[in-house]
Order: sequence, then C-alpha cells, then structure tokens
Amino acid sequence: MASSALLTCSCVLFLLLSYRSHLANGEEAQRYHVVQRRSLNPGAVCSSLEGSNVTSLRLVSRYGPCSPFEAKELPSLEQILLKDQLRANYLLKGVAKSQLNDSMASIPAEYGGEYVITVGYGTPSREQTVTMDTGSDLSWIQCKPCSACYSQQQPIFDPSQSSSYATIPCNSPDCSQHQGSCSSSCAYNMTYGDGSSSSGVYSYDRLTLSPTDVIETFLFGCGTDNNLLFKGAAGILGLSRGILSLVSQTSQIYHSVFSYCLPSTPNSIGFLKLGEPGDASNTVYTRMLTSSNRPSFYFVDLIGISVAGQQLAIPPSVFRSGGTIMDSGTVITRLPPSAYEALRSAFQEHMSAYPRKPPKEIFDTCYDFSGYETKPVPTNITLHFGDGATLDVDSSGILFDDCLAFSGMLIYGLGIIGNVQQRTYEVVYDVGNVRIGFAPHACS
Repeated sequence: MASSALLTCSCVLFLLLSYRSHLANGEEAQRYHVVQRRSLNPGAVCSSLEGSNVTSLRLVSRYGPCSPFEAKELPSLEQILLKDQLRANYLLKGVAKSQLNDSMASIPAEYGGEYVITVGYGTPSREQTVTMDTGSDLSWIQCKPCSACYSQQQPIFDPSQSSSYATIPCNSPDCSQHQGSCSSSCAYNMTYGDGSSSSGVYSYDRLTLSPTDVIETFLFGCGTDNNLLFKGAAGILGLSRGILSLVSQTSQIYHSVFSYCLPSTPNSIGFLKLGEPGDASNTVYTRMLTSSNRPSFYFVDLIGISVAGQQLAIPPSVFRSGGTIMDSGTVITRLPPSAYEALRSAFQEHMSAYPRKPPKEIFDTCYDFSGYETKPVPTNITLHFGDGATLDVDSSGILFDDCLAFSGMLIYGLGIIGNVQQRTYEVVYDVGNVRIGFAPHACS
C-alpha cells in the first residue's frame, strides 16, 4: 500500500551518452551507463503503452500526466519518504493483529498508494479508480449513503442503483469466516496506522475488470464511514495471499496468477494482468516463501547483491535471518544493515569521481551533479535469489533524487523489495506454483 507511494517520478533516469575522463577502456565502460538527470517534477505528456494485451488493466502513477486524478502534483521528497516509512512500519507491525481479525488492517491507506487502476462495480458498471496493493487483503470502495466520505475522483458508488448488489447477512458462513460484526448485515471495520478508518458492510456485486473479464459475485467492503483516506481514489484492490483478496476469490478463473509492470516514470503506463502471462520465455522465477505468522505476504529468498557485475561478500544468512517481502506499495527497498553497508561501499567506490552532498532523510549516499550534463552509475545492481534467479535493477531504480535508492533501515527485522526497484519488470505472482517471476523491459 500505500502505498502507498508515490515516487515513480521522483527518480533520476538516465540516457547513454559518454563518459570520457573516468572510463579508461571498453571493458570498464560496460560496467556503467550514463544518464540524463530529471527533476522530481513529472513531465507534461503521458506516453502510450505499446504492445499491451487488450485484457490488461491500465496501471498508472497517481501523479503526473497519466494520472486520472485532478490533483497530480508530486509530494515533496520529505513527504514521500515519511509516507513510505509509515507504510513500511504499519505494513509489518500490524501483521499479527490483522491475522487475528481479517476485518482489521494496519496498513495506512494514504501511504503506499502510488499506483492506481480503474475497474467497474455493479450493474450497470460504474467506474471506480482504486489503489492496487499486494499488501492488502480486503478490497473496498466508498459507498452511499455516506455518514462520512472523503472526496474522490468519480461519483461515490451507490449500491441502490446496482441490480446485482447484495449485502452479506449475519447468518452467512462468509460473515463468520471473515469475523465481521453484525446487526442486520455483516459489518467490517478497518483501522489504519495514521488514525484513519473505513467501515461499512461486507457485500457482493459484479466486478468488471475488462469487457471480457467480469467477476459475478465479488466480495468487497462497501464503506459508508471513511475518514481522511485516499484523496481521490475510491478505495483499494487487495492482491495479497489472504482469503478475501481478488487473487483468492478468482483462483478458479485465473489460477491464482497475476502480474504487473510498474512504469519507470509518471509519464508512462504500466499494466496489471490477471492470469498467466502469454509469453513466459524471458521470465525467470524464484521461490515464493511463506511465513507462518505472515501468510498473506509474498516472501522471496533474497541471498545476495552485485554491483557492476561483482557479487558482494554478504553471507546469505544476513538476508534469511528475518526474511524479505516483495511489496508493490513500499517505495524504497529495505536491506539488512550489513548488506546495505556493503552495497553502499561498492556504490561509493564506483561513484568516487563525483562530489557528495549531505544525506536526505533515510538516504545517506547522495551526490551533487550540478554542472554535469551526464553522469555514470554502475551498469546494474543485481539482486540474487536462493535458486539462482536474478533481477537486474532498472536504471530508474538505482538513484532517487540523486541518492542511492536503498535503505539499511529494517522494519521489525524484515527486509522489503520496494516498487522503485521493480520498475519496468513484469513481476509475476504465481501463487498456485508458489513462485514469483521477473520479465525485463515489459513496460517503459
């Protein structure tokens, strides 16, 4: 979730040009790419997604020219990082509580909600723009009649205008299974880390993903009391491994497989797909791990990191002691302190030609590129997984506002692979086969 966040456009992207004084030969040059600097402000034009499948859902950043929201301004770096830290804190801190009661959540909705899709609820279908989140179980949207609702982009969903809408009665097995409270209908109550909340009734209705993909009886939360949440989005689309998520509810249709590609900038378009990818020839897979007390999250067996083709001397046990979560809503990757220190040291060595500048928030390795038209960074930072799979981080995921886009601040002993490092890859969550795949260059 939440977030939800947030900073696709705050990255520094690069275009290969030249690097004369610091690269002595062709072999050394292959370790670097030279990139052009971009500011935190997104551009004015939204590019198209070429080669996308017609059944894919259009996935965009909530900021910049591709955003469907009227307010498209990117938050400040401080706001982005604060929201990201809160997202990571509550994502992991609230897990035990959320497992005791599936109707409760501790993921702050406003934090980590950077990427949005538009789906349809009801009959006739009414468009609702929602946040995609692999850390959330229950999907929910705001509903009339509101006792308290925040402002959103589209009209608030009115269940009385949908011929296929139904609330879940108190005596339904679905109510007892999801631990909802009851008066006349089965109720949910979600409390978020920033003090915000959403409550309403568990409901069924048609969910339209595309003209050819319609879920006839989708269980979701119809929220009539929602306080200070998303600022534009109608709610959340939950993609966790929990029993209420879209993934679990559609397992007979899509075989518990979904994938997404997060665009490199707010000027670009990504996608969310349900079902197996059409072409898996360039997809590498790694094992999807499970934590007994965190069964809803997607764990991977991260064991190492390379910089410019050289694997760092980090024992795999450093990563395995706490585990690593793959998350769409957390922005910056969190590493064990000793692993981050090794990465930072190698990165600084490759960037020694450039002057440093003071740290920013959680970033302690920042550079002053004023006066430089171009600058090189290591050709790749590679993440290594226990079964031999690797992920070469896209150039847009290496620097963030001229700082190394990683952090050594673990959250409750757990690492997180954030969305900045996932950009431009099709990340495939194959729950049925217990694996996660990575296909490069799936979106720009």
